[in-house]
Amino acid sequence: MADGNPGKGLQLRSLITKAGQLELSLATVEAPDPGPDEVLVRVEASPINPSDLGMLLGPADLSTLESQGGKLSAKVPERFLPALAARLDQDMPVGNEGAGVVVAAGSDPAAQALKGRTVAVLGGAMYAQYRIAKAADVLPLPQGTTPAEGASCFVNPLTALGMVETMRREGHTALVHTAAASNLGQMLQKICLADGVQLVNIVRSAAQAKILTDIGAKHVLDSTSPDFVAQLTDALAETGATIAFDATGGGRLASQILGAMEAALNRKATAFSRYGSMTHKQVYIYGGLDTGPTELVRSYGMAWGIGGWLLTYFIMKIGPAEAGKLRARVAAEIKTTFASHYTAEIGLAEALRPEVLARYNAKTTGEKYLVNPQKGL
Repeated sequence: MADGNPGKGLQLRSLITKAGQLELSLATVEAPDPGPDEVLVRVEASPINPSDLGMLLGPADLSTLESQGGKLSAKVPERFLPALAARLDQDMPVGNEGAGVVVAAGSDPAAQALKGRTVAVLGGAMYAQYRIAKAADVLPLPQGTTPAEGASCFVNPLTALGMVETMRREGHTALVHTAAASNLGQMLQKICLADGVQLVNIVRSAAQAKILTDIGAKHVLDSTSPDFVAQLTDALAETGATIAFDATGGGRLASQILGAMEAALNRKATAFSRYGSMTHKQVYIYGGLDTGPTELVRSYGMAWGIGGWLLTYFIMKIGPAEAGKLRARVAAEIKTTFASHYTAEIGLAEALRPEVLARYNAKTTGEKYLVNPQKGL
């Protein structure tokens, strides 16, 4: 074994069986020596993002959750199994991103230069004590940055930057964001303030609104307010926003946004058209906080679109060079614009305690949990 490589480590794994059973467990896995262009990272921090929960828990019915021998199990309703065919009976690692210290490195100079450095990693299997990665794929963090500070430097920061970049590439000048008081939403607001982009934030309570106004947000709307649609239309008329990113997914919010965009545009119309405004209005759904159907009430003419938006596809579309520029900005602003705050730090074994799982799966706005695979083991 290379110096600094313990040879083995623990990894959190998720299995859904063909019989419809979710099983969560800790497995002891090999920690291989790095190849010439690889590094071995001792993972010390990895956030629990909504996308991680989707992989960890799938569509399991958590009311059936049981704990036995340090493992968790729950039933998966049969109706969901066809959509899961590709992962059934596969014991899969979890955790999209994280950060830690390079404890072993391959012979290539680029890999050797990372030895002892704190780096961030994106690529899955991060709820583990050790993770092998290509040296070219890790992000060296500025000196003095802790793994906890760098753990969330991919998914949320790049998603927020990707939203602004998508807005620009598709010819829009301002944007709308829902579930806007989240960690991601706060980052997006800071980006928009720095870049001079007008942003309309949609939240679900006065407390969430205060989170955003405290960091300088101008347009913050509570979707539970009785005059929400009127307020939204006013904000869209003022900002000219014609693109939105929706984290809720289900319900009528996407439809309300499109309708308010059309109403805002019609305030400046000089002639009536039975087909509505010619300006294209776009809503991208990138989350599923509301798992119900997306309901559309057609009141926004013919120039509109609703689609999915995923960070992975966006990064593939813009290519390595442009993605590198975004990553460099994240690294430079990791303690300011892209700072993340965590409710609690949990170890791998703690993640398999039912009462702890209930807390990190609550998806409460403003609460984010951090897995430290080295804690308590």
